[in-house]
Amino acid sequence: MLIKNSSDIKSSDITDESVYLRRREFMQTTAGIALLPFVKMVAAKTEETLPYIKNAGLSSKEKLTDYSAITTYNNFYEFGTDKESPAKYAGRLTTSPWSIVIDGEVNKPGRYQLEDILNPHTLEERIYRLRCVERWSMVVPWIGFSLADLIKRFEPTSRAKYVQFTTLHRPAEMIGQQRGVLQWPYVEGLRIDEAMNPLTMLAVGLYGKVMPNQNGAPIRLVVPWKYGFKSIKSIVRISFIEKEPPTSWNLSAPSEYGFYSNVNPDVDHPRWSQRKERRIGEFLRRNSLMYNGYEEQVAHLYKGMDLKKYY
Repeated sequence: MLIKNSSDIKSSDITDESVYLRRREFMQTTAGIALLPFVKMVAAKTEETLPYIKNAGLSSKEKLTDYSAITTYNNFYEFGTDKESPAKYAGRLTTSPWSIVIDGEVNKPGRYQLEDILNPHTLEERIYRLRCVERWSMVVPWIGFSLADLIKRFEPTSRAKYVQFTTLHRPAEMIGQQRGVLQWPYVEGLRIDEAMNPLTMLAVGLYGKVMPNQNGAPIRLVVPWKYGFKSIKSIVRISFIEKEPPTSWNLSAPSEYGFYSNVNPDVDHPRWSQRKERRIGEFLRRNSLMYNGYEEQVAHLYKGMDLKKYY
């Protein structure tokens, strides 16, 4: 941890300066040197390849969507409502330096620099389906690590039932925030057991490269069994709370966007059916899969729930 700014943090919790300096020295030695290259690449927004290992056990075997399509056809309302707007306007976003506030029901709250978030983790490539509520889908080779691993570091208390995420609010660079399309900043949330599921990840890249701004740089959530708007981008705060948090799309249109937003072909959007989807790069539509094809891994999370009521 580099910075703690909460007024109620005890001085005994603050890292001693000598320990902090020794930690920085350690990062220059064997273990630290192994981690620094990808940290520097993420911070500098280079086009270099990120070092990662392939996670075949969690990866789809489907054909990947082209990099050009993934990076030019996006939903990121902070840069505009058209699919082409994020690629057009996101280049002005400054992603270095970057920090994330961890607060709420945790034993280790504070403001953490991006390098402190990344340093303990080995990056993995996970090929996940991305299904959007507008009935289009992609297959994306994300680069990142399990959210569960990060959560464990901060030691949530027994009162932490939900995790709330908040996107950066910077209208000067994120020009879509200059319009009242949604309530800014963008917020999303998961139940703690959803957040701890092995499929849930924090991504910092795709196709082996540093995450493009339009795809959620420098760090975003990926929850592959839910509609894409649940996978919040450009995260600056992770809060652990007792009660179900409000979420941006649910606040904007509660009849259309529920808290859970699991991919469910049997629950129609009020204005269209969700039974079919169009994979980007394909002409014909295909059948949508329950939980976006991840039913075996996540159906137990919703056992006994009315999936039409808790949509």
